[in-house]
Amino acid sequence: MEQTNEQNRQAPTPSKGNPFMGLLWGLLIVLLLNGLVFPRFSGAQLADTDYGTFIGKVDSGLVKEVIIKNGQIYFTAEGSDRKTRTYRTGEIGDPGMVERLLKAPSPNPNGKITFNRIIPHENSPILNFVLMWVLPGLCFYLIWRQAGRSIQARLKDGGNFLSLGSSGAKIYADTDVKTTFADVAGQDEAKDALQEIVDFLHDPSKYAEIGATLPKGALLVGPPGTGKTLIARAVAGQAKVPFFAISGSEFVQMFVGMGAAKVRDLFKQAGEKAPCIIFIDEIDAIGKRRDSAFGGNDEREQTLNQLLTEMDGFDGRKGVVILAATNRPESLDKALLRPGRFDRRIQMELPDLEGRKAILEVHLHKVRHETVDLDLVARATAGSSGAELANIVNEAALRAVRQGRKRVTTEDLEESVETVIAGAQRKNRMLSPQEKRLVAFHETGHALVAALQSDSAPVHKITIIPRTSGALGYTMQVEDEEQLLQSRDSLFNRIATLTGGRSAEELLCGTVTTGASNDIEQATRLARAMVTRFGMSEKYDMMGLEQVNDAYLGGEATASCSASTAAEVDSEVLRIIRKAHEKARGIISEHLDIMNEAAEYLMERESITGDEFMRIVRKYVPARK
Repeated sequence: MEQTNEQNRQAPTPSKGNPFMGLLWGLLIVLLLNGLVFPRFSGAQLADTDYGTFIGKVDSGLVKEVIIKNGQIYFTAEGSDRKTRTYRTGEIGDPGMVERLLKAPSPNPNGKITFNRIIPHENSPILNFVLMWVLPGLCFYLIWRQAGRSIQARLKDGGNFLSLGSSGAKIYADTDVKTTFADVAGQDEAKDALQEIVDFLHDPSKYAEIGATLPKGALLVGPPGTGKTLIARAVAGQAKVPFFAISGSEFVQMFVGMGAAKVRDLFKQAGEKAPCIIFIDEIDAIGKRRDSAFGGNDEREQTLNQLLTEMDGFDGRKGVVILAATNRPESLDKALLRPGRFDRRIQMELPDLEGRKAILEVHLHKVRHETVDLDLVARATAGSSGAELANIVNEAALRAVRQGRKRVTTEDLEESVETVIAGAQRKNRMLSPQEKRLVAFHETGHALVAALQSDSAPVHKITIIPRTSGALGYTMQVEDEEQLLQSRDSLFNRIATLTGGRSAEELLCGTVTTGASNDIEQATRLARAMVTRFGMSEKYDMMGLEQVNDAYLGGEATASCSASTAAEVDSEVLRIIRKAHEKARGIISEHLDIMNEAAEYLMERESITGDEFMRIVRKYVPARK
């Protein structure tokens, strides 16, 4: 590729070091080992003593072994602590020593001392030199050389092992980026905001004529899976400029200063390739708010400071645009967000109904499919991100292959939606007749309460087939149209629908089960939000009692009220749930005939559609309330 070839031409040639330096270092290490280390280890095992002590230990029967070598006597003997030690003394030409050793007792099993004399044998001086110096030095040299090659290969830098400042960014030439705005669906507002950047990169002169400057940076903010990385690539593909992609976590280094070096290298390369786009994904990894308290991360702060300096230092007229993405905008340092750095903040929200249709259509172009009811699938996937919708289409294609078909149908998409929401069907999980009856009444209770309330989404499907998520069944509701706002009545009716399953168990089965655990969790969370965040409680009016942290990553709430108020909030939440529970019990107790007929039909079929359920309801209730 053109970009790759250009990079190869510009890359510096690795400098070759002196091949004898490794051998020199090896010989030096061996010299130190032979001169200082090895003698200490070998000498520490011998204890020098006099000849009289040697004879005394022989006569006392403590000596086990005697070796006479080079005018020295080496012997092992037991001490007073019964431990065996090795001693050394000089040979003085005692003619009666051999006879004394033969007669003396010994701790050995045979009761005799083992002794011999070793005749000195001189090795070749050349052989000694090779074994003690050349061979160890060669080994150290080979190890040194292999380690250097391994480090260079890991760094992929072409230099020596000290070249740790390379940015490591993935560089895509203008011809390599094939993604355009046509591949991004459901984010029309974001594309409109970024179109200006594309126009500037195409024709900067018309902006220069009026004196306008291009924003240096744009921050893409939104939940995971909304297409932040995709739209950044689309900007580069639309403008046909090189694209530098790097993750914020890649700047986090073990050694202080290495992250800042990577930032400098990245901007240096970008300046050489201008006009171009730099994309930093998950910028919150290095851009978190700096804390003046003790225990801060010096390396991360140095990297952030270097990023701020580089953004201030380069000329925006060259056409270097910085795009960054994050799921946690509230955690970013204020210095990053001021004008002159990330001038624009582009929201990448979850797609609406029309956006979901467009995303599904884009992904369906990649698979063979029959005529698909996009409106139905889009309404059933409210709150799904672009990545989740892509996964749904892929799951539908896999299902079609498993069933031996060559085209995706609406049924495949519906089933894949259920798979993503509740998990795959557990075909080997068999419910007992009693459990099946309980689950059927439970799910029918949900459906009946939802069907006989106003401000409630219509029932789309009821099933009692167990799922891998742990659910033994579920009731699926699909809104007729996109709901952008939720009223107090609609939220309260939603809570009543959630309590419908437990109410059916109480009234028709005379018991309660653990099957309502997820319903209880959702009802409690929804009722608490009504009181603490939505201002839908008469007791607290519009008082905010909780703050949501990381809204794009789960939205965990923390209380912002006193302990006594928190206890009163619990009472208010209980009041709302109890009132909704009573409403659900009242609806079910008034329509037991519908419950019995629908539950029997559900036990027979295991899965029924919303239309089939509503036909049973209309036999007893002419029109929906």
